[in-house]
Amino acid sequence: MAKITKSEYMLSAAWESQWPEESVPEICLAGRSNVGKSSFINTMLNRKGLAKVSSNPGKTRTLNFYNVNDQLRFVDVPGYGYAKVPEHIQKSFGAMIDTYITKRQTLKGLVLILDYRHTPTADDIQMYEYVKYYKLPVIVVATKEDKLKRNELKKFEKRIKEKLGFDESDKFIRFSSFAKTGIDQAWQAIYDLCDVNFD
Repeated sequence: MAKITKSEYMLSAAWESQWPEESVPEICLAGRSNVGKSSFINTMLNRKGLAKVSSNPGKTRTLNFYNVNDQLRFVDVPGYGYAKVPEHIQKSFGAMIDTYITKRQTLKGLVLILDYRHTPTADDIQMYEYVKYYKLPVIVVATKEDKLKRNELKKFEKRIKEKLGFDESDKFIRFSSFAKTGIDQAWQAIYDLCDVNFD
């Protein structure tokens, strides 16, 4: 398991002018509201409550930057696909994410977080195709692996990959915050993209 000696919330930023200096590699985290992004961050960084699990899905309206060992940043983008967020706010999310994805020089890849049990939504597919258009490597993290039976894992993985039009040069990680599975595999995939290693 990765040796996390320092993990901290840095800042939330809606505007490019507020983003931290481009000094270390960054990994962007995206997924539908309530899919488990906060749990993924907390599990990966071995720190409960660092990323707040919102009781109001769609509440995050900024890019949230997290410092990891002063060598890497996680950048959590607003959850998508939540109907109660007004359309004009959804559009502002889109513009902010578009600016970040296309202009950030230190961005090394995107972690797309999906619920292993469910077929990817139109929003999930759009996010995957969008970052692939910009030739950004993707790590697909399928959460809640512990909720599936062993004999369902391959079938559900195949379903997700087919729906996404998965590029086999990308990584697919079976993950469970509850069972603490997939952590080492996810870190290895991040290490490979960012040329860092905390072991």
